[in-house]
Amino acid sequence: MIPKNIKCVIFDMDGVIIDSEEIHKKAYYETFTSIGVNVSDKLYKTLTGSSTINAFQKLVAHFKLDLNPEKLVINKRKRYINFFENDPTLHLVKGVEELIKHCYNKGITLVLASSSAMVNIDRVFDRFNLNTYFSAKISGADLTESKPHPEIFEKAALLGDTPKENCIVIEDSDNGIKAANAAGIYVFGYKNPMVEGQTLENADFILNNFKRLKKLL
Repeated sequence: MIPKNIKCVIFDMDGVIIDSEEIHKKAYYETFTSIGVNVSDKLYKTLTGSSTINAFQKLVAHFKLDLNPEKLVINKRKRYINFFENDPTLHLVKGVEELIKHCYNKGITLVLASSSAMVNIDRVFDRFNLNTYFSAKISGADLTESKPHPEIFEKAALLGDTPKENCIVIEDSDNGIKAANAAGIYVFGYKNPMVEGQTLENADFILNNFKRLKKLL
C-alpha cells in the first residue's frame, strides 16, 4: 500500500535523475580493458547500484587480481569525468525535473542517496542546477556499507528528519531496491529504458514514467 502521508522522497541519482548509466558503463569497460579482464554482462549487472569501490573490491576478489581497488576507482573516475564533460547529449531523465520541482513546491523534503562519489554527485547537481531543491545529499562511497545494504537509506531518512513510514525511495537497480526493502522504506522501481538487466521485482510499485508518481504526491 502506497504511504498516504509522504513527507520525504529519497532519490537515487544514476538512472533516476540523470541518464548516466551508459557513460558509467563505458568508463567501467575502458578500465576493465586497461587491466586485461573480461567482465561478462551477467557479472556487470550484479555491480549495478553498488559503489565503485565495492564494485572493484568484488572484481579484484573474483579475478584474484594483485591490484589496489582504490587505484582502480581513480582510474575509472578519470574516464567517467572525460565522458561526462565531453558528452553534450547527457540529460536528465524525462519528467524527473518536473517531479523534483513539484515535490519541492509542495514542501516535501528531498534527499539524494546515490552510490556515486560525492564529486560526481556535485558535478551532476551543479550542471543541472539541482542543489536548491535537495535538503541533503549522501554518497555511498562515504559509507561503511554499499547497496544492497540498507545503511544509505537509513541515513537518508535521518537526514530528511522524517519517519520511515512517511518516506519513499525511487530506485532503478535491484541492489538499490533491496537496500530500500532492508531499510523498511516503501520503494518505487523506475524502469529506465536505458538500463538493462534489472528486474525491479522487489519494488513495491514499478513505474515507467514519472507522471503517475507526480499525481500521487
